[in-house]
Amino acid sequence: MITTDFTPGSPSWLDLGAPDINTATAFYRSVFGWDTETMEGEDGEVGYAMFQEGGKYVGAVGKLEEQGARSAWMVYFGTDDIDATTRAVERLGGTVRVPPMEVPGEGRMAQYTDPQGGQFAAWQPGTDGSSGLQLTDAPNSLCWTELMTTDAAGARDFYGEVFGWRFDDMPLPGNAEGTYTCLTPAGQPEERMHGGLMELPADAFATTGGTPYWHPVFAVEDVDVAVARAQEMGGMLRMGPDDAEGVGRMAVLVDEAGADFVLLKPQPPQ
Repeated sequence: MITTDFTPGSPSWLDLGAPDINTATAFYRSVFGWDTETMEGEDGEVGYAMFQEGGKYVGAVGKLEEQGARSAWMVYFGTDDIDATTRAVERLGGTVRVPPMEVPGEGRMAQYTDPQGGQFAAWQPGTDGSSGLQLTDAPNSLCWTELMTTDAAGARDFYGEVFGWRFDDMPLPGNAEGTYTCLTPAGQPEERMHGGLMELPADAFATTGGTPYWHPVFAVEDVDVAVARAQEMGGMLRMGPDDAEGVGRMAVLVDEAGADFVLLKPQPPQ
């Protein structure tokens, strides 16, 4: 499960790079019922919008600025030393896309690309340690993260060094072939698993130009209702809704700008 205590290596923030912030906020407000808190940019227009569920921050959306970049969700993993994390990324063959920078009054952030091409970020909270996601593992909030990659062994080597994650392999649910690797922060028990990674063939990345990617999994009360809302707002259903044994009911979608995300109604504990 994902928590809000910001254990190093666990997800601590989440934001979406979108070509149009207003369109993106309308889409996700419809799907999840989120409230938004906007921040004005230098041009006087909305520069960043914070998503809230029940008054608690669950993510954000900002303007997609990179030339040629596709709209996508960015997962930030916690670190106690973002400079050391950045050095590790470089040493292990990753790329620093946004070098460590200060977010006044909140903490420090940096964005990277792993050696296979997957984009991710790191977040070092401020001195009070309170900045980051305020609600997780609850309806309409982040409950899991996934890396779809062309090289699972290479990804394990890279992220294992950068964040110290523990990796546990399991067969895919049902009759699906392949291996799914669960991710757990260093020194944490099994119940603190926060995500997974899976190797896919190159043709599975056609929509991303052949590039591996991270995507968020959001918990919802009713997957089918949320899918219908997404489709009404211009989103596309890529997979499901299906029931996965031991996991729950889930669906894979892309929003109106092409950013992918997953909806999950977790199966109740046995």
